[in-house]
Amino acid sequence: MTAAHVLEEARKRGIMIATAESCTGGMVSAALTEVPGSSAVFDRGFVTYSNAAKQDMLGVSRDTLDRFGAVSEEVAREMADGALTHSRAQLSVSVTGIAGPGGSEFKPEGRVCFGLAFDGRVTDVETQEFGPRGREWVRMAARDHALFLLLSALS
Repeated sequence: MTAAHVLEEARKRGIMIATAESCTGGMVSAALTEVPGSSAVFDRGFVTYSNAAKQDMLGVSRDTLDRFGAVSEEVAREMADGALTHSRAQLSVSVTGIAGPGGSEFKPEGRVCFGLAFDGRVTDVETQEFGPRGREWVRMAARDHALFLLLSALS
């Protein structure tokens, strides 16, 4: 599974894609835009590393951030929804997590939450526990999982 497969499926269906990324810092967008011709189906990517950026760019609620924290399915849901609302895309994926080092008893290193929104509504929210395998590994695993979610939505 590659970004090229995601773009090919989106092109077949005439669907535009947007991303909303925190811990991956634009890695999903970069993977998609590495492919020549990606502009036909990739609309935009939001890199919202800070809570303020999540609020300003995606409309994530301050209440949601305060109640659940940035690394939560609730925030991933609002990020995916916000990416659709603030773009011309019909499909979006969001990524927010703790790549490391660090974490806590309640939110360990390697926890990443994902959201998927399609055709105006959030269709999937999930948490993956990648474990404390190092920042680079967690970020790459999160990128690959986000691409998998996009491809699954398009299949």
